[in-house]
Amino acid sequence: MYYNYVKALHLIFVITWFAGLFYIPRLFIYHVEGLKKPKNEATILTKQFKIMERRLWYIITWPSAILTILFAAWLLILIPEWLTQPWMHLKLFFVALLLAYHMKTHKMFLNFQNDRVTYSSMYLRIWNEGATLLLFAIVFLVILKDSLHWIPGVLGFLGLAVVLFFGIRLFKKTKN
Repeated sequence: MYYNYVKALHLIFVITWFAGLFYIPRLFIYHVEGLKKPKNEATILTKQFKIMERRLWYIITWPSAILTILFAAWLLILIPEWLTQPWMHLKLFFVALLLAYHMKTHKMFLNFQNDRVTYSSMYLRIWNEGATLLLFAIVFLVILKDSLHWIPGVLGFLGLAVVLFFGIRLFKKTKN
């Protein structure tokens, strides 16, 4: 009866979680590039980026991650048969990778908040694509379920990773 409401809320919070995961590395990139400005400008920019990062991370990204997981658990309680299906096992594996990505991003966030910035803007551009790859994998698994054969799926996943990597390299060349 309320399955569709739970599913809708799960999807809404997945979207807002990914919005945070997509935007926080972008803020990190601006933060790193702001540190290269003259001292007065860098100080002002750093202060502002820390505020923006903190608000995004603690007001949007973390709550969205928690609510996504809670509504996902509720869906699995409503339809426990999903836990017997191979596509769900693979999806949960990618969700575990997403949680690891989230936690590593949290460590990066804490480093930025404590002025321990050791990342290059190029590293952060590559890091930013991790969430994109995981989003593609998870969405395709959920939509296609068992109709997605694992070999084309893996090849598509790797192909997307290669395209993203070369896109970043091309951006770097055109920026210089």
